[in-house]
Amino acid sequence: MTNHWIDIRNSDCILVMGSNPAENHPISFKWITAAMKNGADLISVDPRFTRTSAKASFYTALRSGTDIAFLGGMIKYILEKNKYFEEYVTDYTNASFIVADTYGFKDGLFSGFDAKARKYDRKMWGFVKDEKGNPKKDPTLQDPRCVLQLLKQHYRRYDPKTVSSITGTPEDELLQVYALFSATGQRGKAGTVMYAMGWTQHTVGTQNIRAMCIIQLLLGNMGIAGGGVNALRGESNVQGSTDHGILFDIWPGYLKTPRADLQTLADYNQKNTPTTHDPLSANWWGNYSKYSVSLLKSYFGRKGTRENGFGYSWMPRLDEGKAYSWLDLFDAMYRGDFTGFFAWGQNPAASGADARKNRDGLAKLDWMVNVNIFDNETGSFWKGPGMTPEKIKTEVFFLPCAVSVEKEGSITNSGRWMQWRYKAANPPGQAWPDGQILMKLGDKLKELYQKHGIFPEPILNLKWDYTTHGEFDSRKMAKEINGYFLKDMTLKGKHFKRGEQVPGFAYLQDDGSTSSGNWLYCNSYTEKGNMAARRTKEKRGIGLNPQWAWCWPMNRRILYNRASVDTYGKPWDPKHPVISWNPKDKGGKDHWEGDVPDGGWPPMRHPDGTPNPGSRYPFIMNPEGHARIFGPGRADGPFPEHYEAIECPVGENPFSAQLTNPLAVTYHTPMDIYSSSDPKYPIVGTTFRVCEHWQTGVMSRWHPWLLEAEPQLFVEMSKELASMKGIKNGEKVMVESARGKLEAVAVVTLRLSPFKICGRIVHQVGLPWHYGWVHPKDGGDSANILTPSAGDPNTRIPETKAFMVNVKKA
Repeated sequence: MTNHWIDIRNSDCILVMGSNPAENHPISFKWITAAMKNGADLISVDPRFTRTSAKASFYTALRSGTDIAFLGGMIKYILEKNKYFEEYVTDYTNASFIVADTYGFKDGLFSGFDAKARKYDRKMWGFVKDEKGNPKKDPTLQDPRCVLQLLKQHYRRYDPKTVSSITGTPEDELLQVYALFSATGQRGKAGTVMYAMGWTQHTVGTQNIRAMCIIQLLLGNMGIAGGGVNALRGESNVQGSTDHGILFDIWPGYLKTPRADLQTLADYNQKNTPTTHDPLSANWWGNYSKYSVSLLKSYFGRKGTRENGFGYSWMPRLDEGKAYSWLDLFDAMYRGDFTGFFAWGQNPAASGADARKNRDGLAKLDWMVNVNIFDNETGSFWKGPGMTPEKIKTEVFFLPCAVSVEKEGSITNSGRWMQWRYKAANPPGQAWPDGQILMKLGDKLKELYQKHGIFPEPILNLKWDYTTHGEFDSRKMAKEINGYFLKDMTLKGKHFKRGEQVPGFAYLQDDGSTSSGNWLYCNSYTEKGNMAARRTKEKRGIGLNPQWAWCWPMNRRILYNRASVDTYGKPWDPKHPVISWNPKDKGGKDHWEGDVPDGGWPPMRHPDGTPNPGSRYPFIMNPEGHARIFGPGRADGPFPEHYEAIECPVGENPFSAQLTNPLAVTYHTPMDIYSSSDPKYPIVGTTFRVCEHWQTGVMSRWHPWLLEAEPQLFVEMSKELASMKGIKNGEKVMVESARGKLEAVAVVTLRLSPFKICGRIVHQVGLPWHYGWVHPKDGGDSANILTPSAGDPNTRIPETKAFMVNVKKA
């Protein structure tokens, strides 16, 4: 999230699209309710009429996989109706930047496309530079090659009639949504969006979110209270695990995993440190080397020296052109490319796309360790449906672990708030906290590598002192993540002693004198104590609650908050000021009031209107300092473009000749079967969650009271589809895709209606993905048996929200 849960109450219009917070984030819904009591509109756009839809001011439906068409139509509406916030757009975004002549777009493809390699040359999407190397700008926004004019040109095809024909959303309802939300593009108004897996799990998932970011920038909704682009994470600590580098392509703090060709630390830092020639650009990633060196010092301590690159030579690197994401790992597993696997707190035999392929991959392993609280489909895959146990070589080890309330530590929620939890009870029997399992595993690995390890240095030199009396100590780890001074030193006029906690990431150094396990979390555990454990509510204000827990970065509650004020430092919305500039401090010092500002520099202009050379642009993480309406860093294009899902019900794309994303990730084993426009599978399928179950159900299917509420797999369908198929409510049906089939109970409901797509009727069904064959015995199997192994080219997230199926009586 750019903002946070409580801040939703400050919004004037809340667009819920790609999510269903009333059911999947029910506690958060109280802040939506608070906003509505203050007069806010709630818009629900979803293929199904959900519990969120039932509470909405306005609801409309769209076919799964057509979000960019829907949002592209809104971009066109905002531009044509002059609904964009011109002052914000001109001053704070790259709308005025002049794009080079090498950029172009024709019939679904951007310039620089290599059909054989299935990739773009992104150098073709650059800007025209001035003599200093900075992008040229047209502040009038009239130059035909400026970003705003190219944006208009790109989305002129997205008229309401065409958008309606592909999304299935009636034209008048499209226009009502567009009018409601675009009304926030002015001073004193704010609109926010709440999205989740309904946007991300597509082969255009990243571009779905990019499209909404463009809308929010056009309307001036970034950085302000009640605005932002807000991801609703699927578990309470998904944000924290991502922050700390659980993905293959990042180190903690969103540093990049090195590629194999970056042989030295100097090579790595140079590759990842952007430069700028504009003195008004903060270019915060220019501090990259301070964060990478401090991380390495956290990993290797005294063993990491300048001579060995502070331990960089011991870090694993990625082979050029290879990815190691979820889909890639299970594809490699299926191919037999590796022999051992830790399934830690997950259930890929049920949660992963094309679950049958995942299960067959598990059967090719020599060994697997399943760390979980209950038995699940992954740990017991070898005796599951379609398996012959005596033919499976995989040796499975089950390690029982503690649940969240049986261990102490922090979680970081969707709003980036790091909150400390205390242990309520000891884990039962032989169950251990995850930290304890990891410490014991590390101890054993060090022992084995000491005896006969090949290339033992990475393991033997790893700093490994996070226990107290033999037990994992989460507070020690929290302090390590924050970081230490490793020698006595004076910085910014302050003296620090060796062993003191670093007070903030501005003090981190690249000479080996500081450590930090995650630069974004530097300031979370200081000499003042554990900031995440604070519990003081604010008595007045806009809900920032700066003394409640801690928020990265630097306890800043709303990201890019320097964009919440005009160039003089005055809030766009005086009733909900995030920050404001006070030039009349009693002590004689000008300062910002409110949230922790995105940098303490003064506003862009002096009170007399002259530019302030001591200021900085508000979007400090970009080297040009401006938010990117034109985004040349994405793999599949600088503007979002509608492409169909890999499996779709149409044979043509009304916007171009390119039906699907030309860079979509697909695989080529015998298990990877894709079916599009096939009369055998004419129905759009999607997956969703219910309030009563959690993820694949490992934490909820074992509870009889939850199982009583939602006892088995079901498939929702419209009355029209049920009538056509001769299916009655409550009957058993078979749902089948090109990859597999499963039995489910038919729920015939008004929550789904047929879509009119390109002149013909298209039906859609939905299944929850919480079930599996282990328990209960008659509960059905995973809905992911139906979903394809296809992914987004930027993130490689699976496309489980739009695929093709058929339904018939069982």
